[in-house]
Amino acid sequence: MLLAQAAAASQNVQPLYVSVGLAWEEEEQAMAARLVASLPPMRPMKVLAVDMTDVYPATHWAIRGEAPAFDTPDSDVYLEGRNVILLSKAAVSMARLGSPRVLIGLLADNPFPDSSRRFLDAMEVALSAGLAFSISIDAPFSGMTKADVVRLGLTLGVPFELTLSCMQPVEGEHCGRCSKCRERRDAFAEAGIQDPARYAARPPR
Repeated sequence: MLLAQAAAASQNVQPLYVSVGLAWEEEEQAMAARLVASLPPMRPMKVLAVDMTDVYPATHWAIRGEAPAFDTPDSDVYLEGRNVILLSKAAVSMARLGSPRVLIGLLADNPFPDSSRRFLDAMEVALSAGLAFSISIDAPFSGMTKADVVRLGLTLGVPFELTLSCMQPVEGEHCGRCSKCRERRDAFAEAGIQDPARYAARPPR
């Protein structure tokens, strides 16, 4: 939805995918590439890498690929420093391109400390100073719920079948058993829109 909204306003959009070594990234990256190809013309997706497997141990659920269960709280999927890493790498890349604006798809119900406006403002200051280049970090969905974003995606013509909301996908299918699959089920239901995603195990109603 973030890319679709940006592409509707400008053709000068640079999609970025930052890989850090998490179990679901191969599937996520492949789906993201298909989504980018389906949207209005923009620059090809650029894949960046920051190896976090020396920070998150091999036993970590996100490295093993065994996501917390369907009804677990958000706190169980917290990845320390995730937005610090994503924004830092993205900002350096965008500064080299001479582009001052970085977009991130944070939502209103995100409870983590690296998702607050206070954090984003501090990152803007630090990155702008460290790069000697003015960087702005925008989170246009920060006042929206997942259902709000689904409704927006419908108005933008987003192909929902090319979106992925799962922490343990297999061959393009959602697992139907992780908390992100639950959140997707609930968002589509609240928005009153049929979810076209393929599920290995259909989420409970």
